[in-house]
Parts: sequence; structure tokens; C-alpha cells
Amino acid sequence: MAKLTKKRVIVSVIGLVVVVALFFGSRLVSGFIQYQRIISEIEIRTPNLLQIQDGTYNGFFDAIQVSADVDVTVENHRITKIVINNHHMGRNSAVAAEAVIIDVVDSQSLEVDAVSGATNSSNVILKAVQIALESGQN
Repeated sequence: MAKLTKKRVIVSVIGLVVVVALFFGSRLVSGFIQYQRIISEIEIRTPNLLQIQDGTYNGFFDAIQVSADVDVTVENHRITKIVINNHHMGRNSAVAAEAVIIDVVDSQSLEVDAVSGATNSSNVILKAVQIALESGQN
């Protein structure tokens, strides 16, 4: 009788482990699918800088697995500075992607090439910059 009870406990524990693994696995897959959808729908455009008053504007964009919080300074209708306050990415490419802000300041445009190997992260940063600039429009 004790052998039968021990067997039931083992089967129950294994069953519980499988259920927990399926639950967390499905949440992980669901989150990844949602992340891919958000990333695929990002459209980046440069707001008309002539419509943006001098000031520093904050922008935040969250794509679940990647997010960026930036401050963008505009003087005389030119982007003079971009500060990345927070950039979350689960891989090492996050730091490389931050180089995209140099191209934005140099070109005065958000239509710049994403950093190779860090495309999604670059696009999230660019979208946060766009949101910041749009908040300063007349």
C-alpha cells in the first residue's frame, strides 16, 4: 500500500511540474508574439522641427522586451541633445543600439539606419525620440 501511495505522489508532483511549465511557457510565447507584433508595427517619422519650440521633451516607448526613455533637447528648431535615461533590452545589443542617437543629431532626422545587430532596440529608441519631439509640437 505504501508503494502505491509513493507512486501517486511522484505522478502528482510530475503532473504539477508539467502544468506549471506549460503555464509559464505559454506566457513566454504569448509575450514574444506580442513583442514581435509591436516591433513590426513601429513607424518612425521625423516631426517638423520648425513646429517644435525650444525645450527638453521626454519620450517613452515600451515594446515589452525592449523599452526606451529619452530626453530630447531642441534649440532654434534643431535637435541639440538626446539623453537616454533608461534603455532596457535583454541582450548585449542594447548599448550598441544607443549609438543611433548620434546619427539623429547629426542628420536632424529620425530616418537613419538602425544599428546592425540591434535593429529592434534602435527602432524603439527612435520611436521614443519621435514621441518626445511630438510632445513639443505647437
